[in-house]
Amino acid sequence: MSPVVSLVWASTVLFGFWRRRPLPERVRLLVPAVTRRPRLSVRTRRLVAAGLATAAAWFVLPAAAPVAGVAAWGVPVWRARRQARVAGSDVWRTMPEVVDLFAVAVGAGLTVPLAVRAVGRRGGGRIGASLRDASDAMRAGRRCGDALDDVARDLGAEARPLFDALVASERYGASLADALVRIAGEVRADRRRRAEEAARRVPVKLLFPLVLCVLPAFALLTVAPLLAGTYGSLRH
Repeated sequence: MSPVVSLVWASTVLFGFWRRRPLPERVRLLVPAVTRRPRLSVRTRRLVAAGLATAAAWFVLPAAAPVAGVAAWGVPVWRARRQARVAGSDVWRTMPEVVDLFAVAVGAGLTVPLAVRAVGRRGGGRIGASLRDASDAMRAGRRCGDALDDVARDLGAEARPLFDALVASERYGASLADALVRIAGEVRADRRRRAEEAARRVPVKLLFPLVLCVLPAFALLTVAPLLAGTYGSLRH
C-alpha cells in the first residue's frame, strides 16, 4: 500500500512540475509575452485534484477519504474568492490617494497619458501596477482610452468612476478637475463606510473565540473550584 501512495504522490509532483516548467530561452527571446493556456478547464482540474486526494487518503486512512476529496474540491474556490476579496479591498483602500495624485498631475498641466504615467510610477498596490501596464501599452501604440478601459474592467466597479472620467477627458475633452474633486469625495466616503462596516463585524467575529476559549476557561477557574468544594463538603 505504501508503494502505491508513493507512486501517486510522485506522479502528482511530476505533473505539477511539467505544467509549470519554464519556457525555453529561445522562445522567451523570440516571443517575450507568450502565455500558455491550460489544456484542461478549471472544473476538470478540480475534479482531477479531488480524485487524486480521495485516492491517496483512501490508501492511508479510508475514513478521511471523503473529507480529503471535499477539501481538494473546495480549497481552490475558497482561495480564489479570498484573493478576489483581497484585491478588491486593495483597490478601494488606495483609491483616494490615486485620485489625489491624478488631481495634482492634472493641475500641473499634464495630459491624461502623461498623468497615467506619473501616477503609475508613484502609485502602489494593484492600481499602480495596472496604471504602469497601461502606460507601457500606450507607449507601444495602444490608444489611451482603450488602455484605460482595460484597466477599469480589470479593477472592477470601485475604479470605474475614475477611469470613466479619464476616458471622457481623453476622448471628448471633458473637464477633468471638477470630476476628480467629486470622485475624491465619493471614494473617501465609500472607504469610510467600508471601514465602519468592518468595525461592526468585529464583535461577531469575536463570538467564536469567546464562546469556545474564554468562557470554558472562565468556568474552569470559577465554577469548577466552587463545585469541587461543595462536593467535598457534602461527602464529609
